[in-house]
Amino acid sequence: MTDDALKTLFHPFEAGLIDLPATGTSALFFGARPGWRKPEGFEAAITAVQGFRPDFLGLQRQGVQVVPEGEGEDYDLALVLGSKHRGQNEGWIAQAQRRVKPGGLIVVAASKKDGGDSLRKRLAELTEIEDHAAKHHGVVFWMRNGEKQLPEAEAESVGSFETRPGMFSHGHADPGSVFLLESLPADLKGDVADFCAGWGFLAGDLIRRERICSVDLYEADHASLEAARAALQGAEKPIDFFWKDLVGEPVERVYDAVVMNPPFHAGGHAAEPDLGTGLIRAAAKALKGKGRLFLVANRGLPYEPALTAVFAETGELTRNDDYKILWAAEPQTRNMARAATQAKSSGRPGAPARRNGAGRRK
Repeated sequence: MTDDALKTLFHPFEAGLIDLPATGTSALFFGARPGWRKPEGFEAAITAVQGFRPDFLGLQRQGVQVVPEGEGEDYDLALVLGSKHRGQNEGWIAQAQRRVKPGGLIVVAASKKDGGDSLRKRLAELTEIEDHAAKHHGVVFWMRNGEKQLPEAEAESVGSFETRPGMFSHGHADPGSVFLLESLPADLKGDVADFCAGWGFLAGDLIRRERICSVDLYEADHASLEAARAALQGAEKPIDFFWKDLVGEPVERVYDAVVMNPPFHAGGHAAEPDLGTGLIRAAAKALKGKGRLFLVANRGLPYEPALTAVFAETGELTRNDDYKILWAAEPQTRNMARAATQAKSSGRPGAPARRNGAGRRK
């Protein structure tokens, strides 16, 4: 529905309901996604705000000026492409009010599926809406920046972590992550990476384990990673933070173990198992020759073939009514490279043996 919501957002300008911004004006675009274009005659210089790394990179490739968080003041205009998270939408609008000059325009659009109608009605109770329209299966409304300011989205504490609307599992620890943490083996040691680290729930426990030497966090959502950084910056062991699209960007370090709670959708409403498959491949490339992967998944997600495709040993550690904990060891990406090197030096072909672990890892 993103393409439709983008069309909805620019509809008032194209239909003449709002005057097109002139040359020399500036606009801040919250929630911008790749693929949009300015309507003809829309001359404002746009700075996009996008904290989800794959979309950030997509906007860069499109030639758009983009930042992970809103910055600057005295913009003439703000555009807000609503998400399915009401709190995040309200936070973006509140931030737009603080960054747009008095009397400047704020235009908000969201698909009806993502609650565009309810967002408009709620905002009408909190501030003054100038007008609205429905188009392309969505709702768009606009307002002048005035005295009625929305409050900033409040953080919700989870232990020492501060989480905000729009973050995965904000306000509470995800049950899947809790189950993974409870199921991890006691002999986990060395350098560990937390893929899809979110706001740092798993890493906060891992860094305190005696046999673990260091923990690196990899996360695609900028706000979540910054929340983890703020909470864990005083750790007594080495800890590092990487804002990265693990499917599209390489991991430069190698680890003894990777743990992850992979997302099963990338911003849409339907499950996308291929996303988890890509993350499994990324984990295999980031592990040492004897490295191990531990991941949690909904019971119905078919990650087992993806694991056996790139690891010598795989299996299921445990499960409950909702989740399963899968493990894998000895990534074939490194074993195959080592075998190829050995074969080249000996002058004869070689390939690593394959062992499939059918049961639980002891």
